[in-house]
Amino acid sequence: MDTGHPTEAASLDAHRLVDIAIDVESPGTVISLTGRLAASTVADVRAVLVAALEAGDGDLLVDLEGVELVDASGLGVLVGAHRLASRMDRRLVLRSVPPRIERLLAATHLNRVLAFDETACA
Repeated sequence: MDTGHPTEAASLDAHRLVDIAIDVESPGTVISLTGRLAASTVADVRAVLVAALEAGDGDLLVDLEGVELVDASGLGVLVGAHRLASRMDRRLVLRSVPPRIERLLAATHLNRVLAFDETACA
């Protein structure tokens, strides 16, 4: 019997789409993220980062200007992508990192591990 209400799965998918927007500006070289890089979105972000690393060469720029929140799982995705990039003789480079995320990366000492695009201002 159809109640006219969206299914729970459809509702979860719609919510997840609101949590993060992923824009592949230049396949294999530039990706922009907007929203929350959190447990509910890391699977989608990981898949896009892996595909981008496999598709290109040289630096993969990840623009974080529109990112509002990064949790521990989000940090894990960035570190995992960094490691994969290194194994592929590439670099994951963060661009336009908001100040609150810069502070998080400094507090976790990931600012010493991850590369930053110094030509772009946050």
